[in-house]
Amino acid sequence: MVRSQSNGEIDYEDLEVKLRENAGKPAIVNVNAGTTVKGAVDSCAQVLDVLRSVGLTRDQFYVHVDGALAGLIVPLCETVYAENYAISFDKDIDSISVSGHKMLGCPMPCGVVITRKEHMERFQRDVEYLNSRDATIMGSRNGQAPLAMWVALQKHHGIDGLRDNVLKCIANARYLRDLFERAGVRVDLNPLSTTVVFEKPASEEFVLKWQLACTGDIAHVVVMPSSGKDKLKAFFDEYMKDRAAAEAAAGGAEGGAAAKAAKAAKKVEDGAVDPKRRVV
Repeated sequence: MVRSQSNGEIDYEDLEVKLRENAGKPAIVNVNAGTTVKGAVDSCAQVLDVLRSVGLTRDQFYVHVDGALAGLIVPLCETVYAENYAISFDKDIDSISVSGHKMLGCPMPCGVVITRKEHMERFQRDVEYLNSRDATIMGSRNGQAPLAMWVALQKHHGIDGLRDNVLKCIANARYLRDLFERAGVRVDLNPLSTTVVFEKPASEEFVLKWQLACTGDIAHVVVMPSSGKDKLKAFFDEYMKDRAAAEAAAGGAEGGAAAKAAKAAKKVEDGAVDPKRRVV
């Protein structure tokens, strides 16, 4: 298992260490374009540099890019940072997967896997009763999924409309991040991500109401086209009320415990209780 950096991105130095520990063996590397919890994006260029630095030739490694979350975000961000994290078959990657029910907003779980033709030819086979070759992984496909994705693309008005939505989502994610920062709440947002990571809410009721995904002491919100600033502000305001209520309750409990301890100490001082006995 290769370690990750604090922001969720792959640790390139540890990747090199692990590859050298397994010298002489081929490598299959999964590169993330949008990790589940923090929305981090790995650099294909840096991963490929590491693979070459340990002496692996092109036929000795396979690189898959898991772009389920940010596969439709990174290619539409025209920044210098995005160029360093570009996803392209011009590089020595072998396949990429992208979800249709995230940024595109399809009403059902669906997605697309794109691979090089040479790889597809390894598993495709003739199907006699269909009188054709089957190039699918599972031997069948959902006929509704491509239709749903096509409709979604039309609603986004093609690539230009999709790019506008991506940039809007990134701007809205930064808006939510800024709200948390100004309020003194620990928050993180990766540059090519719409996943805002913040301190886990105090109450389980709040988590359930907003259907938040929590890991340890953090939670996250993935800002999609349906999440406008009004909704994000309403979420933030309710989060802060929940936080304030929890802090007030904690303060009251601490105050009550302190008063009880002071009262017990006073009894000992007045000689009403033997100081050698435990006071509860």
